[in-house]
Amino acid sequence: MNAFLYGLVVLIWGTTWIALKWQLGVVPIALSIAYRFGLAALVLFAWLLWRRQLVVPRGKALMWVLAQGLCLFCLNFVCFLNASQTVASGLVAVVFSSAALWNALLARVVHGRAIAPQVLAGGALGLSGLVLLFWPEISAGHATAAGLAWALGGTLCFSTGNLLSAALQGQGLKPVQTNAWGMAVGTAILTGYALVAGVPLVFDVSARYVGALLYLAIPGSVIGFTAYLTLVGRLGPERAAYSTVLFPVVALNVSAWAEGYRWTAPALAGLALVMAGNVLVFRRRAASSPAPTSAPTAPPSRPPARA
Repeated sequence: MNAFLYGLVVLIWGTTWIALKWQLGVVPIALSIAYRFGLAALVLFAWLLWRRQLVVPRGKALMWVLAQGLCLFCLNFVCFLNASQTVASGLVAVVFSSAALWNALLARVVHGRAIAPQVLAGGALGLSGLVLLFWPEISAGHATAAGLAWALGGTLCFSTGNLLSAALQGQGLKPVQTNAWGMAVGTAILTGYALVAGVPLVFDVSARYVGALLYLAIPGSVIGFTAYLTLVGRLGPERAAYSTVLFPVVALNVSAWAEGYRWTAPALAGLALVMAGNVLVFRRRAASSPAPTSAPTAPPSRPPARA
């Protein structure tokens, strides 16, 4: 089951980059993100009501869900879309793919969890491979300090959201439950910002924009985030985040089909390093045991209310 979820995340998130690109243009960034997660939240709430699994987080769990919504479904995407304005997409992908290492470091700082040596070594191999894959874009020199800061900020928000999700799952809340509320929170924050800042409330009715929105909202958000955060609870934030190293490889193949990207010898060497890092991250040591999942101290939420 873990292998299926992992492959699903890599496949879905590896194909959302082109959809994100198609959303840039007429609609302001904040509104595009709000449309995406607003639609995804409605789908998740409808699913939970139908399954009679809707839970209202309370106490500390509520605060953690609010923080997760801010990090994963708001600031994360605001940072990366702003970074893409001034930084080559390959370099943004390299920065984002450092999430596996940031997850390990944050887990060490926040929870005192030991960092497995093979996770660090595999993450280093994966990042080295991505540098080779995207070297033409990186060497073009289009990066700016502000753009790199946006990309790093987005990565840290993503990693923080990972730890929050792991803690909430330790409390007994499922990713589909916390994602519904978190996406609603992100939508509310972004919509509120647009209203206060005077951002024009516009929508693009073109087939490309609507198609990209539906793909990002349903497979990209409802399915992708639920599958990914389930892996965070099962494998730990460090190993689950290694999928962020693999999905740019899928994105390159999509680019080869849609945008004429051509594979080169350095790119193929980079691909080999990424795959080697993937094997190293998931190699089990003889005396290894599953990493503990941190749980908040708040009492469990009330039983689901019947619809």
